[in-house]
This record gives sequence, C-alpha cells and structure tokens, in this order.
Amino acid sequence: MKRRDLLKAASAAFVRKAAPAALMAAAAPAALLAPRVARAQAYPTRPIRYIVAVTPGGGNDMIARVVTERWGRLLGQSFVVENMGGGGGVVACSTTAHSAPDGYTLMQSYVATHGTTPATRKVNYDAVKDFTPIGMIGATPNILAINASLPVKSVTEFIDYVKKSPKPLSYGSAGAGSLTHMTMELFKQQSGVDMVHVPYRGIAPAINDLLGGQTQSMFPGLAAALPHIRSGRMRALAVTGKKRSAQLPDVPTMEEAGFKGFDAMQWYGTAGPAGMPPAVVKHLSETMLEVLKAPDLSEKLSSEAVEVWPMTPKEFGDYMRADIARWTTLAKARHISLDE
Repeated sequence: MKRRDLLKAASAAFVRKAAPAALMAAAAPAALLAPRVARAQAYPTRPIRYIVAVTPGGGNDMIARVVTERWGRLLGQSFVVENMGGGGGVVACSTTAHSAPDGYTLMQSYVATHGTTPATRKVNYDAVKDFTPIGMIGATPNILAINASLPVKSVTEFIDYVKKSPKPLSYGSAGAGSLTHMTMELFKQQSGVDMVHVPYRGIAPAINDLLGGQTQSMFPGLAAALPHIRSGRMRALAVTGKKRSAQLPDVPTMEEAGFKGFDAMQWYGTAGPAGMPPAVVKHLSETMLEVLKAPDLSEKLSSEAVEVWPMTPKEFGDYMRADIARWTTLAKARHISLDE
C-alpha cells in the first residue's frame, strides 16, 4: 500500500474513534443544562416565603393570606406568610431586597412600601431597582371625608368653607408620611386650602376624633370609612381613583370634582428581589392572574372594599414607578421628610 493510502486509512480510523468522543463532548453542556431546565420547569419545589410589611390582623394581612392560600394550591406548594412590620415597610423591603432572587422569597408590596415610604424617608434599598414586580392584586380608593356636622355637601363647598373659616380647620391622618397624610397634602396643594395636620398612631384613633369633631376632615380608606358613612356620622364628598366606587355609586370621583389625575389609591401587589429568573417570574405572574379570576376571591376582597386589579409584571412595575414618582414629587414640594 502506498504511503498516501496508508495516511488516508489512518486518518479515517482516527475519525471513527474520535467521533464518539466528540459527540459526548458536544452533548456534555446539554446534559449539564438539562437538570437546570428541569429545576426551572419544576418550580416551586418547596414552600415560598411571603413577607407582609404589617403586623397580623387587618386588611393588608388578610389580603395576603387569602391570595396566597389559593395561589399555593395552584402552584402545588404552600406560602409561608411572615409578618414583618416596622418603619412603614422598611424592614420588610430591606429583607426582601437582600434575599436570594430564586423565587422563594416574595413580599406583598403596597402603597407604603413602594410609594409613600421611599418618598418621605431615606432607605437602604432602591424601591425600583432592587425589586422584581410580579403583579398587582387589587386596590381601594380613599375618601375625602368630613364630620357630618359641617354644612357642606360637595368638594367645592368644602373648599369654600375652609377658606372662609374664621379659624383654621384640622385634618387627621394615620401618621406622618402615611397615605392619609400624603393624600390630604395633595388635596391642599391642588385646591389652595390650608388645614392643620393632626397625625395619629393609626387610622382608628384618627377616625374616632373625626367623628367626635376634634378634627374636621381626612382621607381614610374606603373600608375604614364605609361603616361611618352608612351610619351618617361621616360624610363622603369624593373618592380617589379613576372611577366611582361600587359601594358608593352616588359619590363622585375627585376628578369629577375638578381634580384631574387625582389617583391616590391604597393598592396591594406582589414583588420579589431584583434578578429573578424570567421563567419563574412568568410562572408566578400567570398563576397569580389565574387566582385573581376566581369569583370567590373577588367576593372575599370586597369585604375590605378592594377591587381586583390584574396586571402583568411590566404593567405593575410601571405603576409602582409612577406611584413612587408621584409621592416623591409631592414630598419635595410640601417639604415632607421623616428623616428630619
């Protein structure tokens, strides 16, 4: 056999021996990737921690437990609700933001954690960049409410009454920097009225003093105000948000009263740490939207006057950014800072 033929034969033999090894080498990355894909598809494989930035009891906590109980059934894994109150949500947000972004730590974000708190105080996280939005759960409006003894029946009459009052009127809030405080400051800014702020430690004592006449007005949430409006001890002049409330169909919106874009809402949603895998976010979003479609869930949330507001992660992220920007702009304009 000639030398050239010998070289061809040797080369062919080498290729035949090398081919299986090459195929195995090429297959190795796929083999390594397979478990990762399987793990992503299997998510979740263990219970999910769900942080709620308030103490047990109350509407915020109830919403979290109602939603996660149904959500867990759909995902095939339970949610472990962990109440972590403190600092207007700072503790809960900091814990969530610094957790592993693997989908096993989520939090119930709401208007304080991703709205008024980062607008009014310094925090050790970025309320936008350090979180992955999953979706909105629902929202409830605030009410421009007054003591029923005041001789006014509309927002226009109330503004005129405040401006002509021989002594300053006062308004109560659930605390400095709370949504009830910020919403009234927004009203003062847009209407040109001036009232004295009386902060309380929570919404209940603020409402009690409004009913007793110690203060004359406030912006409580619908759920807290509704029993007193129905009893006639509190008068509702307008609701925040883009449309009228089903519970108070005869009460106009602030926009109908002439305040364009007055969209101060108490909202609730779900977020996780920044950097969560897109496949996990997609799975959580899709299953959450399924949960929110259930009629019994809507009925349960309506007990807190919460209307279901389904949103995609992008829509929810846009909403949170807009809310933070809204309250940050107001806080700067009204010189509201809890760090001073």
